Amino acid sequence: MSSRQTRPTGHPHHPRQVPRRVHLAAQLPGIHNVTVWSDPRSESQIAIDSFIRLAQTVERGKFDFFFLAEGLRLREHRGRIYDLDIAGRPENLTVLGALAAVTTRLGLAATVNATFNEPYEVARRFATLDRLSGGRAAWNVVTSYDAFTGENFRRGGFLPEADRYTRAAEFLSVARTLWDSWSDGDLRADAAAGEFVRAGAGRFAHHGRHFDIAGRFTTPPGPQGHPVIIQSGESDAGREFAASDADVVFSKHNRLDAARAFYRDVKRRLARYGRAPDDLKILPTANAVVADTDEEAAAYAEEISRDLVSPQTAIAHLEAVWGRDLSGHDPDGPLPDIEPEADAHVLKGHSVFRGGRAETARQWRKLAEERGLSIRELMIEVGGRPTFVGSPRTVADAIDHFVRTEGADGFVLVPHLTPGGLDDVVDRVVPLLQEKGVFREDYTGTTLRDHLGLSADAPRRSANDKKESLG
Repeated sequence: MSSRQTRPTGHPHHPRQVPRRVHLAAQLPGIHNVTVWSDPRSESQIAIDSFIRLAQTVERGKFDFFFLAEGLRLREHRGRIYDLDIAGRPENLTVLGALAAVTTRLGLAATVNATFNEPYEVARRFATLDRLSGGRAAWNVVTSYDAFTGENFRRGGFLPEADRYTRAAEFLSVARTLWDSWSDGDLRADAAAGEFVRAGAGRFAHHGRHFDIAGRFTTPPGPQGHPVIIQSGESDAGREFAASDADVVFSKHNRLDAARAFYRDVKRRLARYGRAPDDLKILPTANAVVADTDEEAAAYAEEISRDLVSPQTAIAHLEAVWGRDLSGHDPDGPLPDIEPEADAHVLKGHSVFRGGRAETARQWRKLAEERGLSIRELMIEVGGRPTFVGSPRTVADAIDHFVRTEGADGFVLVPHLTPGGLDDVVDRVVPLLQEKGVFREDYTGTTLRDHLGLSADAPRRSANDKKESLG
């Protein structure tokens, strides 16, 4: 035998790399400056045909789910409707109910606010969507603290910001109580016995700080039992809420170093709730620009970035942080040499610029000085650049690397054009991910929990039991 020895596969110095599965979802842009609605190729942002085309495209690409975000009030800029972004989108669950009829496997996810709704009605609507879609519903649980949005509900921002996650946790706990009020076999429809439902079906009671209700829940749950729960908070309380009760976390971190830090922080919190790392999927929002070559994609990405951040948009976003009228400043000039007004709100209802404005301004000024950026160039740099840019192979490799190195479990891809903005990803990038063995060739289950690799028993825990952790 030769003195040279070949190390067997799986030796500690050369661990076998098991491919990590990539999860992909799609979001139809409806808030913020993430779609170039003025592009001649862009079609209606509110017609059902646009929703159907994008949903059917990503189902053809075997995506996990299709997501609709939502805002509860039209944003205002200096007292007028802020119409640089999309405004006037239809209500989410109504749209998803229509999409359930024209898709067969694609998950259907919607934002519904836990501050300005009631648990009974939200639980019923999601149970209905889950049942009608065959187990494909997901709820992005969000909160709101501001009086501006509250005016639409005659609540005037009654809920202190410190309480919004405790209310959301109890809200979710109540919703789960309602979903669990029906047991397997309660819906009998037994003609011979003359019994349609069992006597105890739908009976519930909850007595808590925010909600005190009891009665009968009208709607048997869908095939998932509980819809998939999504959360998107960045604060410490939000991360804790996600670790205790969410199945999916939307993250804003789509740059690798920051994404890895967020990923590690949220995943490490799971153990204290008896959960494994794979019980929670972390999906940053991302954009992809695909062309035949890397050079062509880079040029196209630059064009898209400038379309997404127009001169007017650049000034409006700067005003949102500075809290001042900066209309006299040149968007191609330097940042203003004045400091922000901490409590002034020029752009209302735009949550991206809500908190930490003084620190945001400090970071922006530092970046602009280091790189010699104008106002518009800075706004493009901090919020207007696509995440993945290149040839199909370059983009596929980048997505795979991001997931393989634990920056994410996958991505929610946001197209820059409606409804055809993900055609190249589905037709040219997905086949390469399948070739790598990191993305499904076809759906292997029927429910969204199947697609995400989540146990049907995973959601059955009480958020109310954990609310002290969310303080």
